[in-house]
Amino acid sequence: MSYRIRRLAVCRLALAVSACLGAACASVGSPHGNHVMSRKVTTAHDQVVATERAFAKTMADRDFKGFESFLASEAIFFSGSTVEHGSAEIVAAWKPYFTNPTAPFSWLPDNVQVLPSGKLALSTGPVYVQGKEVGRFNSVWRLEAANTWRIVFDKGEAVCSSAP
Repeated sequence: MSYRIRRLAVCRLALAVSACLGAACASVGSPHGNHVMSRKVTTAHDQVVATERAFAKTMADRDFKGFESFLASEAIFFSGSTVEHGSAEIVAAWKPYFTNPTAPFSWLPDNVQVLPSGKLALSTGPVYVQGKEVGRFNSVWRLEAANTWRIVFDKGEAVCSSAP
């Protein structure tokens, strides 16, 4: 199977899965969905939404030290075939994104899910370049201390085109 056909198949599968998940999952604005959530999970959900937004704001505000503060020491970031292990590697790889006066991209969470324990969460959402959606991020956040969430995994993916 050619690369183009495989990529098209993967993109179509991703679009189908996204449509199913979009119909089945609760949005950021509605953490309850069709299920009753515990107070602990609801509180954690709200904290992770706020944390993800604050993390994204570090890019908009060009606040590199703030960006660093959200990273767990053992965090892993994936981007394409590149993988950074640990906060030191991530910081080195991301520093160039903070050098220009204007942010090269932005992101916002549109779906946050929290484990019943209230200690681990997944945040996903669009990535924008000059207002155009170019990708999606998936971040796993871990509660490390009272009201302190740190990112442990982050993976960005390009948006697939639905054109054949």
